Amino acid sequence: MAPARSRAPREDRDHEPGGQMGFLEHLDELRMRLIRSCIAVGIGMAIAFLFLDRIIDFVLEPMIRMLPAGSELIYTRPSEGFAFKFNVALIAGVVLAAPFVSYQVWRFIAPGLYRNEKKFVVPFVIFATAATIGGALFSHYVLFPATMAFFGTFSSPKMKFMPRIEDTFDQYLKMLFAMVIVFQLPTVVFFLAKMRLVTARFLWRNIKYGILIIFVAAAVLTTSTDAWNQIVFAAPMLALYLISIGVAWLAEPKRDPESANRNGSPHLRLVFAATVLEQTMRRSKRGHA
Repeated sequence: MAPARSRAPREDRDHEPGGQMGFLEHLDELRMRLIRSCIAVGIGMAIAFLFLDRIIDFVLEPMIRMLPAGSELIYTRPSEGFAFKFNVALIAGVVLAAPFVSYQVWRFIAPGLYRNEKKFVVPFVIFATAATIGGALFSHYVLFPATMAFFGTFSSPKMKFMPRIEDTFDQYLKMLFAMVIVFQLPTVVFFLAKMRLVTARFLWRNIKYGILIIFVAAAVLTTSTDAWNQIVFAAPMLALYLISIGVAWLAEPKRDPESANRNGSPHLRLVFAATVLEQTMRRSKRGHA
């Protein structure tokens, strides 16, 4: 019986080239995938440079709209404007190359997965992509403009709000990446619930620890020490935690009725135990008689 059990996992794997590669071959495979991904990002950057002015207008529009009257973005270092445009093109190139890069990651890890594990890949990619787009849109259209509007309220004739493009774009990127990561919470909870690793009851029972972790994470992710920035980061995280509780409740696998009947309820077990005890006592009395 033992040899049959040891062969089962190997038979369950897909027979693809590279499934039994050695350590050095895995490193060579990883190097090839990284080179292809970098080339794809470079091609994406080249395409982004063709539409760079439109992309920059899209990025800057929310922050410029929220600036107080008379304020404008400035740069004080000679290379700051070039660095901003290069970074915008790099990010746009990564976005354009993301499908190809994801495919390279899949080709690298697929030989090591079992068939029952691969069935989760497609829904995971779909949910993660939707969460990424949702987090980016929330940060671009809601979170970052609200933050800029709040900071702009402190502008006055004696203290004019003139943000540097480097500092502003750095804040924009940090908020964008933070929201992309935070919006993955329901997706992660969905698959953890599917694998019976978390339940809605567990998340609700430990919500006080969840709130504590959320505010600690907000303090780490924010770029300043003021309480407003922490609240801005913590509010969507808390809302997504509550949504994740509902997601876990919906995704939790239903208990098999047949297995439940086999296991029996506590009341049936108690009745069965009482019946056995009664029969034992009767046999004991008959023996004494």
